[in-house]
Amino acid sequence: MSPQQGHRWFAAVYDRIASRGEARVFKHIRPRIMGEAQGRVLEIGVGTGASLSYYPAEAQVVGTEPDPHMFRRAEKRLAELGVTNIELRQASAEELPFDDASFDHVVSSLVLCTVSDQPAALAQARRLLKPEGTFRFIEHVRNDESRFWGTLQDLITPVWRWCGAGCHPNRRTQQAIEDAGFRIEWLEQVRLAPGTPAIYGVARPS
Repeated sequence: MSPQQGHRWFAAVYDRIASRGEARVFKHIRPRIMGEAQGRVLEIGVGTGASLSYYPAEAQVVGTEPDPHMFRRAEKRLAELGVTNIELRQASAEELPFDDASFDHVVSSLVLCTVSDQPAALAQARRLLKPEGTFRFIEHVRNDESRFWGTLQDLITPVWRWCGAGCHPNRRTQQAIEDAGFRIEWLEQVRLAPGTPAIYGVARPS
C-alpha cells in the first residue's frame, strides 16, 4: 500500500495500541529527545502527533508524515495544542522537500521501523542537518541479545509488516544510523515488551 493510500484502520487504532508504551516508557523519554531540541527542528514521520506536545515553545518545528490518515490525526492534535511554532507537511522520510543543512536537529520517533528504504531516510536526515546538528531518535530494534527473541522477530516480520503499516520488528537500527555516517553521542536501551528492546539517544554527523 502506498503512502498516498495510507493505512486507514491502523491510524484509527494506533493511539490505543501505543497508549501503554507511551504511559510506561515514552513519556519519560520524549522530554529528553524532543524537549531538549532548540532552534529549527524536523521530525520525520510524526504519525498521529504523539511527540508534538513535548517540543519547547522556542523551537521552530516542522513535522512530516506521508500517511494521509495519520496526518489528519496529527493535524487535529496540533490544533488542540493551540501552538504556533509547529507546522506539518505531508512528505515521506525518503524524499524530504527541504534544503541541505537547514535544520539544527532531526528527530525520528518509532518511524525507522516502517520506512520502505531505511538507508535513504537516514541519508535524508544527514543531508538536512547542519554540520553541528544532532539526529535524535527513539526506535524499537531487533533483539540481538536473545537468539530466541531475535529469531521470533525475524519469523513474524512478514505478517507484522502487513498488519502494522509496514513495521519491521527486526531492524538493526543502531547499526543503520552508524552506517549512514552518524556518530552516536549517547544511547540508552529500554524494554518495551517481553523480548522487544528500544533504543533512544543522540547522534551527530561524523
